[in-house]
Amino acid sequence: MGPSRPRVSLFITCLGDQFFPQVGECAVEILRRLGCEVTFDPAQTCCGQPAYNTGYREEAREVAARLLDIFQDAEYVVAPSGSCTTMVRVFYRELFADDPERQRQAESLSRRIFEFSEFLVKVLNVEDVGASFHARVSYHDSCHLLRELGIESEPRKLIRAVRGVELVEMKDYQLCCGFGGTFSVKFPEVSVAMGEDKIRAAAEAGAEVLVANDSGCLMHLAGVIHRRAFPLKTLHIAELLAKRE
Repeated sequence: MGPSRPRVSLFITCLGDQFFPQVGECAVEILRRLGCEVTFDPAQTCCGQPAYNTGYREEAREVAARLLDIFQDAEYVVAPSGSCTTMVRVFYRELFADDPERQRQAESLSRRIFEFSEFLVKVLNVEDVGASFHARVSYHDSCHLLRELGIESEPRKLIRAVRGVELVEMKDYQLCCGFGGTFSVKFPEVSVAMGEDKIRAAAEAGAEVLVANDSGCLMHLAGVIHRRAFPLKTLHIAELLAKRE
């Protein structure tokens, strides 16, 4: 009898659920293509990060506790977001520092939750998912994914394996795009200026498509691109990997 299929619970995230459902659909398509058994619990809501980042710790704990309960029996939880994965894996420990039982749950889930590209490369040991797409692509490292989770090479390995793609690196590619969640609401002028720097860097690199692993960054950058009528498209990495053109 062969090895059992990895059982994956998809954590769609708020932005994915409300604005980018195609990202979740593409992630599920790829995971199933690679032999995973994928489930989705529609009872899931937010990870609590917006409340946490703006100082509403009690409200964040309430939302986070719900997530812990929903995914307590999952073998793996995969999220198409470095930001939300970071919230669960890194910041839940602080959020539940005074609650030993929730702390135990948080530590358990932190070992089972993975960002999408991380899961493909580190857990499934896959780089080539059978995708093809003809374009010059730049990759944007979202802040939490790069700085908190240390995920830098994994998405690039996946992108380079897409047939027809030429990966071109941006100058100062590690700089923030300016979204920063609630930062973009509190400091819109700074946020937009940082976004403009990012799309200029992509253009200077010769990119036709800007890829990232977080829908928040892509939403912000797509807005700047639209307002500036810039000849650049945005794609989540799951959307790119689902392409067969």
